[in-house]
Amino acid sequence: MMQAASFCLKHLKLVLLPLLLFVAFKSYSQNIPLINAFAHNDYWHKRPLYDALDNGYTHIEADIYLRHGKLVVAHLLPLFKRHRTLERLYLDPLAAYINGSNGQAPHMVYPVMLMIDIKSEANKTYAALSAVLEKYKSILSGYEDGVFIQRQITIVITGHKPFEILKSQQNRLAFIDEDLLKVQQDTLATNVYQTASCKYSKIINWNGNGIFPSLQKKRLCHYVDMAHRYGKKVRLWASPENPAVWNELLDCGVDLINTDKLPELKNFLTRRIAFSANVK
Repeated sequence: MMQAASFCLKHLKLVLLPLLLFVAFKSYSQNIPLINAFAHNDYWHKRPLYDALDNGYTHIEADIYLRHGKLVVAHLLPLFKRHRTLERLYLDPLAAYINGSNGQAPHMVYPVMLMIDIKSEANKTYAALSAVLEKYKSILSGYEDGVFIQRQITIVITGHKPFEILKSQQNRLAFIDEDLLKVQQDTLATNVYQTASCKYSKIINWNGNGIFPSLQKKRLCHYVDMAHRYGKKVRLWASPENPAVWNELLDCGVDLINTDKLPELKNFLTRRIAFSANVK
């Protein structure tokens, strides 16, 4: 009888241990902020902001057009989506999370970077954007009289970029995503740039199969090191969406993994973080 009880107890432990590990992993993955995850998802998801926040993303992108005085969120020319404004889909919900007026438990870990991809003419769109951002000044990082002030949300502009206007402003609520391939050419405007990005294929043509070519890895690491020297986070867009590529990018020091596959990247990153923690 004692042997049977001991046998059952051992089997119970074998069953419960994987279950407990699974529950711990799920809890861990739901709560940890994904500092390396970049949600390139404004037009693929019905809940672009909430999907990103629910998955722990702290870097989020929105594409905008200036249409009839409104900043409309769309990847392609927005003919029938005038109600999908930047304020309605992103800025108002973010403000509600921060001030607690949405009645929901917070899903956010600060700071959050909201990258705004300007699809229409740079200067006119930025003028309209600046007026909108002023309404949310209390939660937005800013460049104020020559000093960077960190707040909960940092706005970074990519796409059509109003370089000259931003460089001339001593007070503003937006920064610029620099071209990674030109990271060595404009080293003086350190308070203009927050990130440095380029298309994956501009540096690498490896799709994740086989061994990462050493010359491509060396080239990537060179650009990453240079960007980091000037305090910029690195992102490669339109990269292959698979763990082999993600691993090599992170090993080279790439800060932000660009993805439309939010849960897949989340699971990959949480496993990688958990593995690193166990190794240490």
